[in-house]
Amino acid sequence: MADAIGAVSLVGHRPSIVRITVKNELKTQKSQSIVRFPVKVDYSAKGVLSHLMMQSVKKNRMSVFPIRALAMELTKEKKKDDRLPKTWNYLDSGADDKPSLWPPENKADKPSLHNPLLRQERMGCGWLGAIFEWEGVLIEDNPDLDNQSWLTLAQEEGKSPPPAFMLRRVEGMKNEQAISEVLCWSRDPVQVRRMAKRKEEIFKALHGGVYRLRDGSQEFVNVLMNNKIPMALVSTRPRETLENAVGSIGIRKFFSVIVASEDVYRGKPDPEMFIYAAQLLDFIPERCIVFGNSNQTIEAAHDGRMKCVAVASKHPIYELGAAELVVRRLDELSIIDLKKLADTDLTEFEPELEMEKEDERELPSSAVAVDDF
Repeated sequence: MADAIGAVSLVGHRPSIVRITVKNELKTQKSQSIVRFPVKVDYSAKGVLSHLMMQSVKKNRMSVFPIRALAMELTKEKKKDDRLPKTWNYLDSGADDKPSLWPPENKADKPSLHNPLLRQERMGCGWLGAIFEWEGVLIEDNPDLDNQSWLTLAQEEGKSPPPAFMLRRVEGMKNEQAISEVLCWSRDPVQVRRMAKRKEEIFKALHGGVYRLRDGSQEFVNVLMNNKIPMALVSTRPRETLENAVGSIGIRKFFSVIVASEDVYRGKPDPEMFIYAAQLLDFIPERCIVFGNSNQTIEAAHDGRMKCVAVASKHPIYELGAAELVVRRLDELSIIDLKKLADTDLTEFEPELEMEKEDERELPSSAVAVDDF
């Protein structure tokens, strides 16, 4: 068999084209051929010849086993590089252009804060905000006064008195929202505002302007203030009424944010009030805890991605089971309880438990009973 001497030369300045000249000593005729290879290729003579031999062997193998070759082509996948980049930072692991790896993205982190101590405090479970409802949570509430106000307003306007189930539905709503959407007394904005204002006047006359704190509310608010936990007050009452009530009791200094009916468009069960209060506190919703006393509050808090602590003031405990915690008085809670609620990372990313596999061993057949199989 004749010996072959190979010579490799590059054609022009294009690295992807290789000219191979094969000289056969038995024949004087020279044969030249141009072969195209990928960009990343071994340009030595030995590498080119080995590549040609591998291509011929692969072609022969595919011709012998066509089904196997087709299956290999269909199942061929591009190997992904899962290695971490050199500039990978666990704080940016939740971004779209970063690999989704543990630990997950901490939504409480704020990269714009250049103080590392402040960022560490925000990422810890101790960084939380408290949002309180007014009636039935901090002060004593008489729900019959609201019902009497609606019945009196219906009598003055010549409307049919609303039934009890409709009065339960308007609990926690703004007056304008209840008049136009639930009671359907009017859709004229002027008339709706007039009736809403009149309803508040009737309520103030029936209430008498006397407010009394619930047992344990003052002590719990003092504990939160000593631990530097910011607090917000939320109510569907007008701001003037709310400011006078808070000032008369002497707890205005505890609340850095007050959200009244003029600040939002809709009341409960819409979470607008609580989300707006969280924005004013400069807290993310996942780190806010809402304190309420009704299922409408629990629904609104969960819709706003917040935790809820229910106070059993006008509803029994078994009706408030959807809340994370249910208490009779606020002083039953501790700072540790609130920190556990604010620790969102452990609850959101807890791994699922695998189901135990049943023992598939064959049981010995009984001599008394008849086997089914």
